Amino acid sequence: MSIELRHPMTQTFQPSPDTARDLRDALGRFGTGVTVVTCTDDEGPLGITANSFASVSLDPALVLWSPAKASKRYASFAAAKSFAIHIVGADQHHLCHRFARDGRAFDGAEWRTGRDGAPILDGALSVFECTTHAMHDAGDHTIIVGRVDHVTTGSGAPLLFYGGKYGGFTEPD
Repeated sequence: MSIELRHPMTQTFQPSPDTARDLRDALGRFGTGVTVVTCTDDEGPLGITANSFASVSLDPALVLWSPAKASKRYASFAAAKSFAIHIVGADQHHLCHRFARDGRAFDGAEWRTGRDGAPILDGALSVFECTTHAMHDAGDHTIIVGRVDHVTTGSGAPLLFYGGKYGGFTEPD
């Protein structure tokens, strides 16, 4: 029995520092949702755009995200006892750009302080207010597992990320 590939492989490589860009491009073939993660540190509210988000457990309610250790915002998020993960809607594209560039980009954004002190951005499709449950070393990132203490959810179209670009959802043919 032979299997016909719809999209034949065009490149193979062994992951290494020399192929880091190729690995990043290969990982970018996995479409994801987009989040903005927020916390508060000594300087005030802080945010970062991230697509490294996943559900972990329903009972107890756990989620994870993975900040890069090289990020200037890493120390604040690693030290945070509480944080909020916002699943961003297509109409919030501007927030992703703002928080990708500047963690203090709250001026002009509609937000409030959450139950445990993390900034809550208005209009997200879902917001998970979390307390840090566990942290795991993971190479150049840290996996932060949050216990979900409160959820706010709404409706709208999701913002998606694929191949280094933002986009939307369309129904398959």
